[in-house]
Amino acid sequence: MAEMSPLRRRMIEDMTVRNLSPATQRSYLYAVSKFSRYFHRSPDKLGLEDVRAFQVFLVSTGISWPALNQTVCALRFFYGVTLGRGEIPERIAYAREPRKLPVVLNADELVRFLEAVPSLKTRTALTTAYAAGLRASEAVGLKVGDIDSGRMVIRVEHGKGGKDRYVMLSAQLLGILRTYWRLARPRHWLFPGRDETKPIDVQVLHCACRSACVATGLAKHVTVHTLRHSFATHLLEGGTDIRIIQVLLSFRHSVKWALATAATADPSRIRRPSRQSA
Repeated sequence: MAEMSPLRRRMIEDMTVRNLSPATQRSYLYAVSKFSRYFHRSPDKLGLEDVRAFQVFLVSTGISWPALNQTVCALRFFYGVTLGRGEIPERIAYAREPRKLPVVLNADELVRFLEAVPSLKTRTALTTAYAAGLRASEAVGLKVGDIDSGRMVIRVEHGKGGKDRYVMLSAQLLGILRTYWRLARPRHWLFPGRDETKPIDVQVLHCACRSACVATGLAKHVTVHTLRHSFATHLLEGGTDIRIIQVLLSFRHSVKWALATAATADPSRIRRPSRQSA
């Protein structure tokens, strides 16, 4: 195994000190390594024009805007923090986000989709992702002890941005989880992997989504994030205040998300929250 370079070690230390998640650290290291390999030079020998040329190359390959912006974040961190060249990061431009409405499943499509997942563990994990509005990484990271039936909440640890929060636990989801627990008997991780000391890999959920789409013949492109958006939309249609939904799902960009959710909701099904008389 090749010895780690001092530059790579310093970047890892910088990310660790700032408490960046392991996934973010891997993503940043991969992006900077790819940048370096493209020019066949150490990244600390490359400048702003090289960054621009690399961005042009990535766009020409048809890279998605989230992946491109993840690379921008990595390079901004590398130059601004690890190299201490504060004048460069603000000049590395982010890609402009296309304004696309999120895909949302209706109730019938959701049932068909989940029923098409043959694995009990994977189906329960996806059901939990929908019923609690969780990200894929949050769903696989749940522990048995995170399910609080007394307070009817689920504790989510180290969500996006490393933040903990509580999400709602409906009676129906609790019943599903209890049935799953009686059959699977998980000990520590709610959805353990083949090695029970580790949680199920997030890629298992992504693969299950692709397979379920094919099995059901759904024309929509469904991902774990689709389940999360469907949850938010169904809450909105049921009369839940959009500000409460924002808190439940820990959306940071509230205005942008609120507009997208309102646009995907069926206007004929949105119920206005009832007002209690004084």
